[in-house]
Amino acid sequence: MHNPTASINNDDFMMLEQLADKEGLQAAAQELVERMRQQKLYPELFEARKMLHRVELGLPPVQVDPIGAQGKKSGAIQQDPQVQDELDKRLLDACREVGGGLMRSGRLQEGWMYLRAVGDDAFASEAMAAVDPTQDNLDLLLNLYVHEGVDIGRGTELCLKMRGTCNTITMLDSIVAMRGRSDQQAAVEALVKHVHQELLANLIADVTRRMPQVQAPEERSIVAWLGLAPGLLRDGTYHLDTTHLASTVRFARVLDDPSTLKLAADLAEYGRQLHAQYQYSSEEPFADLYPMSLAWFRALLGEHVDAALRVFRQKAESIDLEEHGTIGIETYADLLARIGRPDEAGKYLIRTMPDGMRPFGVAPSLIELSSASGEFQPMKDHAKQRGDLIGFAAALLQSKYPQTK
Repeated sequence: MHNPTASINNDDFMMLEQLADKEGLQAAAQELVERMRQQKLYPELFEARKMLHRVELGLPPVQVDPIGAQGKKSGAIQQDPQVQDELDKRLLDACREVGGGLMRSGRLQEGWMYLRAVGDDAFASEAMAAVDPTQDNLDLLLNLYVHEGVDIGRGTELCLKMRGTCNTITMLDSIVAMRGRSDQQAAVEALVKHVHQELLANLIADVTRRMPQVQAPEERSIVAWLGLAPGLLRDGTYHLDTTHLASTVRFARVLDDPSTLKLAADLAEYGRQLHAQYQYSSEEPFADLYPMSLAWFRALLGEHVDAALRVFRQKAESIDLEEHGTIGIETYADLLARIGRPDEAGKYLIRTMPDGMRPFGVAPSLIELSSASGEFQPMKDHAKQRGDLIGFAAALLQSKYPQTK
């Protein structure tokens, strides 16, 4: 059996024993920690730090449960709660050091066993960034970045680089919907930037091949380059897998960052000019995928806002609830909230959401909208009408809590 400390010689044992006799247990434990740290013996470092921190707090170096008279454990010794809290904090710091060291040395799964307890995804991501991705460790890296949620944006970038757009879209289809909005946005930003860069490069190469003397436009955008060759896409020409384009535009509706929204709008405008055979239908209220997505992106950028509100409200009030559920209502409310009108969004949801229908979760909740607007009375009144004491209490208590401006 492999012993990672086998290289330690007899002098090391003597030194540690002499240090414990002359300077005490803490000095000996600290020396052990430093030796394990220098030799990058990470699991052993954790055990050494555990002993050190217990000694620092006046505890026995190793917790040993008492053995009863019949050879059975008689129960763990009760620890002072304050001492236990401090020990837990120091052990979490030990997990951070050991887990980070293991990850940086390429021992990803072992490292994650320690870092999962820490709950610091940013630290874990930086530790993993030191690992060069290969085909051998790619599955593990993607599992940690994406499935474990360490850094979904970085995981998406890695998947795009090493497995391409198609595999990345498949991955996001199965993962992103289950993540929170911030994780969704990190992943989709990476995808939109990648697809936009690839499509623009392909478009520029095609236009310059067809028109060798063409002058590059001042704005480096898809729309600007399409403007140099009007009607270029009418005959069925395309410069990127059209299913990839459609999926990317669909994903991009979660975005809020203006710079990435502009890229998404650029992609949607390209899609809008594609031949009819590539005008894929999508789910309501984005059945007309590219025109509706373009209206959405522009509204979030502060462009043609009233026109977008009209068209999405018309969709919300005309879509068949039996066939499509409340997706139209929720989408319109989400748009209102995201352009800075949460009070209107909340009142619209209260007025139009039918009782007994399960929402899709597209729009923010009433408590989120009330908190954003500072107006809690409509939610309180709505909860009273429905006999919802929990909802009423949530609005009441939240309204009394000092709001951070």
